[in-house]
Formats: sequence, structure tokens, C-alpha cells
Amino acid sequence: PDGAEDGALVLKPVYRPGFLTPTGRVTDFVSGRINTRDNFDVTFGRIAARIRMPDAVGVWPAFWMLGYGEWPDAGEIDIMEYVGVPGWTSVAMHGPGYSGNTPISQRQDFPAGTDVTDWHEYAVERAEDSVTFFVDDREIYRVTRSDVEQHGPWRFDRTQYLILNFALGGTYPNAVNGITTPYYGMSQETADKIGRGEVAMEVDWVRVWSPS
Repeated sequence: PDGAEDGALVLKPVYRPGFLTPTGRVTDFVSGRINTRDNFDVTFGRIAARIRMPDAVGVWPAFWMLGYGEWPDAGEIDIMEYVGVPGWTSVAMHGPGYSGNTPISQRQDFPAGTDVTDWHEYAVERAEDSVTFFVDDREIYRVTRSDVEQHGPWRFDRTQYLILNFALGGTYPNAVNGITTPYYGMSQETADKIGRGEVAMEVDWVRVWSPS
């Protein structure tokens, strides 16, 4: 994380060619991720965040939830994913039998006159037998236990923790934009924007409401 600016959390990638990661991989960029693992988790209720994102091809910021244990058995809920096309974001769920290119997913298009560079509230409501996704209080996708069990076991009546992260390039952006050079899934224009410090994910707040 870059830190806080004007009361918002800022996740900001930095151009740093030749950076050696803890796993020994050499990369040109350093980015950010923050999570609540072992500090805060939730099973049922409403989880929401107010977020603003950049117009930059091939960035991959996300707001999501992950269960404890091995993936994909632990279950994953992607409350918001963005791959650099400002007019839309997507949601998804992953578990055993429906991970990776999961069939449990949905794209949502913003109404005319707005896009990801504006502030929006991304939310999910988790119940015992359903998960419902919202953007600005507009329901965009509802998934039931029976929907999921056509593909594999339901893993969403378990505790999960929250994650905010800012990835760059990768399989999902590449599947949308087809870019392979100079970075897989990310354009040179975006790399230049990062070098100038123009790319960031801003988070105004994250809130959780527990069922009464």
C-alpha cells in the first residue's frame, strides 16, 4: 500500500525494474495488497467497500473474500474485479469444481455517464444458501446453493476474510485485451502511467453489517 491520502487507502503500483520478490522472481513493478486474515473475518451479512479505480489497460485491482485452508476448497468470493476496461467490472465465485475460469461469474456494465474512475460502492450479501452482489445498491447477480452445486460443493457458509489488492496484467486481463508484450495482459501505455505515478486504487471505506 502507498498509504492514506485525504482519508482514503491508496494501493499504488510503482515502477521498479529489477525488483527481486520474496519468491525469487524478478519483476519491473511493486504493488500492494492488504487483508484481514487472522484479524477479522465474517460468515453471513453484508460486506461493502467504496472504491475508485484508474483508466489503465491491463490493471487488475480486486475486492474479494477468501476462506481458510487450501484453495479452491476454502472458497473465494470476488466482490469486484476490474481489468482495465472502465465501463465494466465483474464478480465471481470459486470453489472445488468451479475454480479458475469459473462458470459462476457475471459482468456488470455501468450506466451511461459513469465508469470505474468515479466512486462506487461494491457489495455482497451472504446468506446460508445464497450470495447476492450489488453495485451502488443495484443488484447485479444472485447465486444460490443449488446453482453452485451443479458444479461442485457449496463453500459459502464458512468464515472468510477480506482482501483488497492491485495486480498488474495476468490471465484475466490478457483474456480481455489480448496483450502479450511488453507485459502479459498489460500495455506499455499503462506501464508509462505507472512510471509517472498516475495509477492507483483508492478505497474510501470498507464496512460489514452482521445479520441481527
